[in-house]
Amino acid sequence: MIEFNELVAPEHTALVMNECQQGVIGERSSLPALARAAQQGMLPRLASLVGAARNAGVTVVHGIAMRRADGKGANRNARLFGYAKRSPVQLLPETEAVEVMPEIGVEESDLVSSRLHGLSPFQGTEMDSLLRNLGIRTVIAAGVSINIAVTNLTFDAVNAGYQVVIPRDCVAATPPEYADAVFEHTLGMIATLVESDDILAVWGAQA
Repeated sequence: MIEFNELVAPEHTALVMNECQQGVIGERSSLPALARAAQQGMLPRLASLVGAARNAGVTVVHGIAMRRADGKGANRNARLFGYAKRSPVQLLPETEAVEVMPEIGVEESDLVSSRLHGLSPFQGTEMDSLLRNLGIRTVIAAGVSINIAVTNLTFDAVNAGYQVVIPRDCVAATPPEYADAVFEHTLGMIATLVESDDILAVWGAQA
């Protein structure tokens, strides 16, 4: 069993955030219930974790969802994709909708990985290659949502051989209580579940 301090050691750990962007969890979100859940609890805790990660030299990665105006290359094989196509808030490149929430921001040291298709920020993007080139062994999965993409990210990363840590107060779901069931019956079996304070205690000591 890996000691927790070693599991999240900055030199081989990446904080990977999914869709912490204006069009998903901002005031003009296409998913208002999810945005409310994220803003009420997740966002301030995640902002603190991101700040500590940068100070400690942890790799910070933003997974951003986008969609071309013509929809070219985007999936059409799930109800969610149909909703996204009809949404009044489109995640178009170079628009406010794909900008990272200001509470988190993007620093020069961060990596940004965008996608035009699928449900995962990991599979089918360059994220795996970026992480391997940096010698990353542990992925801290954060952002939205436990309903779909963060769970997808967790499975993809585990299948690719990474250790995965999920700070429970740095993710969101709708309804919020749904996350507890997923933690207990699914994610707790494949990832290390903690609170952000547990990670901050390690990174603060090593910063």
